[in-house]
Amino acid sequence: MNRVLGETYPDARCELDFEDPFQLLVVTVLSAQTTDRRVNAVRPTLFAAYPDAAAMAGADRADLERIVGPLGFFRAKTESLLKLSQALLAEHDGQVPARLEDLVRLPGVGRKTANVVLGNAFGIPGITVDTHFGRLVRRFGWTEETDPVKVEFAIAELFPKADWTMLSHHVIWHGRRRCHAKVPACGACPLAHWCPAYGLGPTDPTVADALVRTEGPA
Repeated sequence: MNRVLGETYPDARCELDFEDPFQLLVVTVLSAQTTDRRVNAVRPTLFAAYPDAAAMAGADRADLERIVGPLGFFRAKTESLLKLSQALLAEHDGQVPARLEDLVRLPGVGRKTANVVLGNAFGIPGITVDTHFGRLVRRFGWTEETDPVKVEFAIAELFPKADWTMLSHHVIWHGRRRCHAKVPACGACPLAHWCPAYGLGPTDPTVADALVRTEGPA
């Protein structure tokens, strides 16, 4: 199934724009409860003003709130960025650590965010269990676990470590484009032959094709 998803989405990648580990860590934190596209829209302004942890740690709160305001929950997100940057400065000389155990000790950073950063900024394999990933692996019958950490460990046992990062991209892209939460495009799904949830959405190809997105949600 992963091979077919890879063939279906050959361009699968992290859909958050970034230029270095610090940027990826920040935009991943900001992506909570909003879309990658909205985060990408504020990213140039954010990092033009605060290009590194030192600059962001000393940011004026009101100015930072103004920049992240379009993402919603701007006060909480501003607080998260300030604490995160200050911790990077105090504990890691302003550099993003490349170890999961160090990343998850940072304010506002859980295993999902840590694995995004490890896999995409450092090339260290990790499984990213977001809402799409968790929903799909249960639909696929790969696990019945609902806790994200238990899902991560269960799926890690099924696939070689080298596949973990791209597996995450393949499943997340499929969840964003075809296997939607409420009405999946079953009749336009390349996994129909193996999927135990086939039929949850319309199986008529014409109806299903209309549900397929060419890119992730806005």
